Amino acid sequence: MGGARKGRQAEANAYVPLPIRDGVSPSYLWLTETQAGGMLHFLAGRFPDVPEAAWARRLARGEIVDAQGTPLMPDSPVRQGMRVWYYRELETPETPIPFRERVLFQDEHLLVADKPHFLPTIPTGRFLHETLLVRLKKQFDLPHLTPIHRLDRETAGVVICSHNPATRGAYQSMFQKRVVNKVYEALAGPIEGREFPFTYRSRMQDGEQFFVSTEVPGEPNSETLVELVERRGEVAHYRLHPHTGRKHQLRLHLAALGAPILNDAFYPVALPCKGDDFSAPLQLLARTVSFTDPLNGQPRRFDSSFRLDWPGA
Repeated sequence: MGGARKGRQAEANAYVPLPIRDGVSPSYLWLTETQAGGMLHFLAGRFPDVPEAAWARRLARGEIVDAQGTPLMPDSPVRQGMRVWYYRELETPETPIPFRERVLFQDEHLLVADKPHFLPTIPTGRFLHETLLVRLKKQFDLPHLTPIHRLDRETAGVVICSHNPATRGAYQSMFQKRVVNKVYEALAGPIEGREFPFTYRSRMQDGEQFFVSTEVPGEPNSETLVELVERRGEVAHYRLHPHTGRKHQLRLHLAALGAPILNDAFYPVALPCKGDDFSAPLQLLARTVSFTDPLNGQPRRFDSSFRLDWPGA
């Protein structure tokens, strides 16, 4: 159904008519067309997975407001240009993720976290409170906290977050300009017929299944330097240096080289969802993030304290 863009967190320096609630920032919809039927009808159609009765309860509690903070009613008009603010809620309880993040560094600008496997970086899908961002907001009371980059839910390791809106752009620009050095480690099958280290390049695009990527013919748009650290029988320990940041780049590249990462449920073949099974973490770790601090010119380096799990160890 048209008529709105998906809600997203507002920039910290913009006026937000709803406060953070239990670590969760409000989201908003920016309406692109006028529609008949009233606000309840619109919301129920825009979010078909949420029961209409749930939207009615939120409206009755005054938890859905316009850009000025005025509570909206079920029959409030839906007009082009409106911004509708609301809290994202889950209709079913979240399963607790039994792994804890660690804080590696914090100053007046940054918070650097060490994310465990299985913990999403930000709220998405069926995850809201069981996410790195919401956990950290609750723990440190940092309303403006936001990740500057992200890791897949399945990947563990270093995540750089900003909590100072005044300096956030300087740190974000480092990632946009690709001047941040990121080093990953992985356990995977052996890669035969290659002399290490070597660089692998390919052209990647979204796959037919929205949650995976695929390789296609054409000019390469992804590049990874692959180093061999150690080999034990049919398992090898790799150090990976991504020179680009395509979705699932490292997972797809190793699978294409005939060495899928251990416990990868997406590559080379997407397997059925394991739900809340935490028994086999993907053996991929964002080991190190380093850069020259754009504010003071000092070198920064942050290393994950997590370790990969060798089979049988």
